[in-house]
Amino acid sequence: MSFGDALRKLTGSLAQAKAKSVLGVDISSSTIKVVQLSRRHGRAVLETYGELALGPYAGVEAGKATALSTTKLAEAVADLVREAKVTTMECGVAIPLASSLINVIEMPDIGEARLKEMVPLEVRKYIPVSINEVMLDWRIVPKVESDTPPEGVTGTPGKKVEILTVAIHRETINRYNEVIRAAKLNPSFFEIEVFSTIRVALEEDLAPTMIIGMGAGTTKIYIIDRKVLRESHVISRGSQEITIAVSKALGVTPERAEELKKTYGVVKQGKDTDVAEIVSLVLDSLITEAQRVMLNYQKKHSRNVAKVVLTGGGILLPGIAERVKGILQTDVVVADPFRKVETPAFLADILHEVGPEFDVAIGVALRKLEENA
Repeated sequence: MSFGDALRKLTGSLAQAKAKSVLGVDISSSTIKVVQLSRRHGRAVLETYGELALGPYAGVEAGKATALSTTKLAEAVADLVREAKVTTMECGVAIPLASSLINVIEMPDIGEARLKEMVPLEVRKYIPVSINEVMLDWRIVPKVESDTPPEGVTGTPGKKVEILTVAIHRETINRYNEVIRAAKLNPSFFEIEVFSTIRVALEEDLAPTMIIGMGAGTTKIYIIDRKVLRESHVISRGSQEITIAVSKALGVTPERAEELKKTYGVVKQGKDTDVAEIVSLVLDSLITEAQRVMLNYQKKHSRNVAKVVLTGGGILLPGIAERVKGILQTDVVVADPFRKVETPAFLADILHEVGPEFDVAIGVALRKLEENA
């Protein structure tokens, strides 16, 4: 979701010339990822991609979450742009879910014109800072067919509508804008990562779908129903916690623990059964929290979650889909974001494997490509 003309004015990007190639930038606490695309014969085509660990810039091992200064972050972005041989400066940028506030609120069905006046007033109840300190966007959640009012009716007395509201602190936008411009890139929009993920992780399903996105320091849980984001939650734990648990339990370095985690995952293999048990213990606790979100949604809306999509770099573990399916008792698939993009045949296997790590960067790049169409 973008923030319209107000945000474009803030970033000074309203009159940018259209570029043939576009760049999606995803900055998380542990890595930066970029994906450069172009359009050929109506298809999105991969030109280059890259990933850079932020740990070394903070003096810690790769894979650990960091809190870098604006200057250090800009340096890292510039380094990755150079190493990935990016050829365009025109980009879109993802903002972490934790830096935003997303709510679905219920309001009287008073018609869109009056809602434009009332939503900013109502949403103040859900924002812990002054409304002037945030960029606010909202949309009416589409009704199911049976609830759609007759043509020409803009409001129905006594009835309610649901409004999806999104707010980002202006300081967050300013910081990301400063980072990206210091790296000599030209951002035309900023987008909360959940909407980038939805763009590449979901098909045209109308049934409720849950996305579990695991990063190094956080795990995000989204529920999308009838193509609309209905729930979003952030768990302040991620794959980094699994690495730490393996390191402590086996008395090995974090680097070795990361290697063991990615090699064995939750699959018990001979003498390394201990690794699978440790990984499973931490993973199960995270998935149990996702299960709680799922069950609460199903109870509240009387609609069962039909599918779970796993994405993010933290889910690249052998046996994870089967383990999650066993806990949640529903269909579980691993996201394959590069399927939305035309790629070289010799890279197919590699891109399929690492795809979940690049879900956000690909989603942002696809949005940027549509902007330039």
